Amino acid sequence: MVKTVKKPSKAKTEEHQKLRIRVRGYDHKILDASVKQIVDTALRYGAEITGPVPLPTEIRKYTVNRSTFVHKNSREQFEMRIHKRLIDILNPNSKIIDALTNLNLPAGVDIEVKMI
Repeated sequence: MVKTVKKPSKAKTEEHQKLRIRVRGYDHKILDASVKQIVDTALRYGAEITGPVPLPTEIRKYTVNRSTFVHKNSREQFEMRIHKRLIDILNPNSKIIDALTNLNLPAGVDIEVKMI
């Protein structure tokens, strides 16, 4: 018995470039507004987008003493929530990249851009 092996088509062997954007921020309202601005800019130039995908919120908790010396059992707890979103832009061209670099986003929003 002879097995025939199919070769993958060109569409599967072609590698597509992807621009992966990770957006982080402390305030989810400002974060969502800046993600909407990024998506609108990319769609204006005809990009294909997947996302925004909400990633798990990172919660950092801190416990500190209320008093400096005597009241050891009296403590106070604080937490910082870091909200994250992920956007993928498939096959970006130079116009899209230029438009995204010239984008004015509010303070408190951190952006990581990677080419995959």
